[in-house]
Amino acid sequence: MSKPTSPAPASTLAPTTGGRACTPETSLTRSLLGYGVIAGPLYVTVSLAQALTRDGFELTKHPWSLLANGPWGWIQIANFIVCGAMMVTFAAGLRRVLRPGRGSRWAPVLFGVYGASLIGAGLFRADPTLGFPPGTPAGPGAVSWHGMLHLGVAAIGFGCLIAAGFVVARRLSADGRRGWAVYSRVTAVVFGLGFVGVASGGGNVATNLAFIAAVLLAWTWISALSVHYYQTAAA
Repeated sequence: MSKPTSPAPASTLAPTTGGRACTPETSLTRSLLGYGVIAGPLYVTVSLAQALTRDGFELTKHPWSLLANGPWGWIQIANFIVCGAMMVTFAAGLRRVLRPGRGSRWAPVLFGVYGASLIGAGLFRADPTLGFPPGTPAGPGAVSWHGMLHLGVAAIGFGCLIAAGFVVARRLSADGRRGWAVYSRVTAVVFGLGFVGVASGGGNVATNLAFIAAVLLAWTWISALSVHYYQTAAA
């Protein structure tokens, strides 16, 4: 009689996810993409918590970048830098999951530049203005060198995020994900309009709230896109 074979040690069995083998390559890709899932909720939560509790800050009047000023400004600076690093990490994961194919080069680059711009926005603080922090004159103030750099990196980053929406939409459309493609294009258009509106210097309540809504939409899209590619990632 043949001797029964012993089951293989658990350490030699490949872990599975969703019924298929999860290789180290796939695990790394998903780990990188996971940062895209949490970057948006972290950025929005930290920003809104400060906006609702910082003395003198008004959501209808002040951009979130101004939170980098004052005694508690280090919180928003850290928020910019940490979330920017997460976006750069997400871009690395996106490159792995998209290649080869349409958008596999430019989509990660655009998201990576957006992440770098967030880091730059933290390093180059926005100037106090419009009465915030308390004690700042009510009108527009002088623009410093770091304030100018802050505006410059923000414009570059927002432009890259808008472009990323269209590049990813083309890839999703080619993959037969038409709903996702429409979602990506709509997000890019809405965010672009919101950015143009606030950059035009209107400064009214409707414009500021519209831009906040556009920011929330953009971060929601990034998180949803990250989850989508996390679930479909393969070695």
